[in-house]
Amino acid sequence: MSRRNENIFEEKSHLGRKIGVTLLVVLLLMFGAGAVANFAISNTVKTLRQTVTIPDLPNSLDQWSILLLTDLNGEYRGLNQASIGKAVGTRAVSCVIMTGNMIGENGDVAPALALLEQLPAGSKVLFLPGSGDPSPYATTAHASLSPYADWAQALIDAGVTMLDVPVSFTREKSTIWFVPEDLYTLNIPSARKAYQKQLDGLNALPTLTADQAALQRLAVYQLDRLDRIEAAMAEMTDKDMQVCVSGMPLTQEYITTAKQNADPKAVCAMNNVDLIVTGGYCGGQWRIPGVGALYVPELGWFPEDSQVQGLSFFGGIWQYVSPGLGKGLIYPWWMSFRLFNSPAVTTITLSKNIS
Repeated sequence: MSRRNENIFEEKSHLGRKIGVTLLVVLLLMFGAGAVANFAISNTVKTLRQTVTIPDLPNSLDQWSILLLTDLNGEYRGLNQASIGKAVGTRAVSCVIMTGNMIGENGDVAPALALLEQLPAGSKVLFLPGSGDPSPYATTAHASLSPYADWAQALIDAGVTMLDVPVSFTREKSTIWFVPEDLYTLNIPSARKAYQKQLDGLNALPTLTADQAALQRLAVYQLDRLDRIEAAMAEMTDKDMQVCVSGMPLTQEYITTAKQNADPKAVCAMNNVDLIVTGGYCGGQWRIPGVGALYVPELGWFPEDSQVQGLSFFGGIWQYVSPGLGKGLIYPWWMSFRLFNSPAVTTITLSKNIS
């Protein structure tokens, strides 16, 4: 090879290295900019407002407001949840609902307790544990005689109402009920028989270990809870409003089946639900700007956004799916963080009139 050809080859090789380095730098800069943008987006809590029109809503419940907080998953958004507090603001709401995986698998209740401190003063808070949260009930001996696990009792001590029975609020002469989703399909006689059998077996023992005593307290509590569920159901009227609280969105098939299997004489039934509030999908976890959610295990690739978050109407019932505050637990390991997906709190306002 001639010297001239060698020089040309060296120049091309050098140019190729320069182009390669330049492209690498550009890619690194783009990646860095994307990471910074994602950090800002995924740590800035949005404030969403949603009006739900219910034509037969009693006048006294018009403008009833629900602050919906879901899927915190034991995370912090700002120092002591300050970012959530900023999004929530100080305006009073009629009630606060926390649902989905608010605590997370590690059982650390501190982030949820810090969040309570960011709510408007005097807020009435209802809490429904998610499938990814530890059991709210104590099945082994612990520091107190409470049938609730320590983390759940800490929330109760802070003024939270655990939503394991229907809870009602009355304004003037009108009542609105908040009902955990699983109670619409609960077989109370079968549950009562099972807990009574467990209690009878424990009562028959000459002595109890500490763990057996905890199970005994829990069985007594569960039987009492079933009594309170039945009493609440008997108190409901067909003029009352019903809000179903769920940890995960309900499908049209589920709602249709629940309606078909409901006792036609029962007031506490899916047929009489006016609104479902839920979380679980965390807005799709990974979102592509201008496109929407990339993948949701239960829905597949590029699902319709109405399935993932926001308000939809099917099965004759309004359902609002919260974008959530943390990461969802249903996603694969490689999607274990929010991508271009702002956490959000939502205030839902019930209205008689079409806005």
